[in-house]
Amino acid sequence: MAVQDSTYTVGRRGVAGNFFVMKAVDAAAERGADLDEVHRIGEKVNSVTRSMGMALTACTPPAKGSPLFDLPEDAVEMGVGIHGEPGRKGEKLQSADAMAGELVSAVVDDLPYSSGDRVALMVNGLGGTPIGELYLVYGRADEQLTARGIEIGRSYVGEYCTSLDTAGVAVTLVRLDDEISDLLAAPAEIPIRVF
Repeated sequence: MAVQDSTYTVGRRGVAGNFFVMKAVDAAAERGADLDEVHRIGEKVNSVTRSMGMALTACTPPAKGSPLFDLPEDAVEMGVGIHGEPGRKGEKLQSADAMAGELVSAVVDDLPYSSGDRVALMVNGLGGTPIGELYLVYGRADEQLTARGIEIGRSYVGEYCTSLDTAGVAVTLVRLDDEISDLLAAPAEIPIRVF
């Protein structure tokens, strides 16, 4: 939700919201849903998902060999894309609480989420952020959501959708209902193939 119709994308983009869409459609397909039903579920989850990330460093794609954008040491890029696209604005580095607060506010206000909503909250590392720092962001996000009357029904902290070596974090929310909760809780197996 960070940038709309940017130079790099068509339409809106986020960071880790795709995790929830993929998990839900996979669970539906695993249960035998036909393509139309899988599509419906994907659209539904996407419509109640918002994600925004910030970076302390830019992504360095191997093919390019250099960072995708310049970022001063005392700055952050708010609204970065998962493929390392620059965000909607650069700003001065602030405390973890302040930056987490800005991410949560942007995400909550975009849908908008409301008091009484039950959500899945993901704090996603972009590839170069220590897990302890992700938990700091999670703690601030939890405080902000609780203050707004939004209940966390499922939580995820870790590197689910990275952007190579980017030091940064993304906050993602999904408004939960019984159907989405059930699909996200479905067991998942990773097939192992030997070639």
